[in-house]
Amino acid sequence: MLSITPASVQAKDQPRPDTFVDVKTVAPGILVEARYATAHNFVGQKIDGYEKPICYLTRQAAAALAQVVADLEPRGLTLKVFDCYRPERAVAHFARWARNLGDVKTKAEFYPHVDKSTLFSDGYIASRSGHSRGSTTDLTVARRADGRELDMGTPFDFFSPRSWPSDKSVSAEAQANRALLAQAMRKRGFAGYDKEWWHFTLRPEPYPQTYFDFVVR
Repeated sequence: MLSITPASVQAKDQPRPDTFVDVKTVAPGILVEARYATAHNFVGQKIDGYEKPICYLTRQAAAALAQVVADLEPRGLTLKVFDCYRPERAVAHFARWARNLGDVKTKAEFYPHVDKSTLFSDGYIASRSGHSRGSTTDLTVARRADGRELDMGTPFDFFSPRSWPSDKSVSAEAQANRALLAQAMRKRGFAGYDKEWWHFTLRPEPYPQTYFDFVVR
C-alpha cells in the first residue's frame, strides 16, 4: 500500500540480493501460481518485472511461510501463493493501467461492481506497494492432494468489499476458510490487510523502508 515514510529504492537492474530466497526451496509443499508472470490478472497481460513464475521473499518471511505450510500439512492442506516480492516496475505498470480508464477488458472478472476511476482512492491500487519490500505475500489455502483452493468467497484480486476479511455477505464456509487462513498466518507472525483476505505481511519486516526493483527471474 502507499507509503508515507521516507524510503530507499534499489537501483534498477540490480541482481537479486542474497537475503531473498525462492520460497519453494524452503517450503517444498507450497504451491505457486504466479499470476503476474501470466496474462491472467486484472491488467490482462504479463506484468513488467516478472520473467519467471517464482515466489521470492526475504529469508525471514520465507521461513515463516514454511512454518505455516508445516502447520497446515496434518490437515491435508497447504498454501497457494499468487504473488510474493513485487518489483517496483510492476507497481508502476499497475498504476499506468489504473490511469488508463479506457482499458476495461478485465472488468467483468476482477472489478465488476467498482468504477475503475476509484481504484486508487478505494485502496485497491497504490503507487507504492509493500510487496516491493519483500516480506508481503498474496495467497490462499488449498488441498494438498489435488491443489484445489478452498472457497474464500471471492477470487484473488477481486476488487470489491466482498473481498474484505470482515465481509459477512460471503457464505459461512468462506468466512470460516478466511478465518483459518488468517489464524494460520497470524500464528507465524504475519499481519493481514483489511481490504484483501489474501494479503499478509511479516511483522517486523527486515526492510521496512526499502523498495526493491530486481527482476523476478
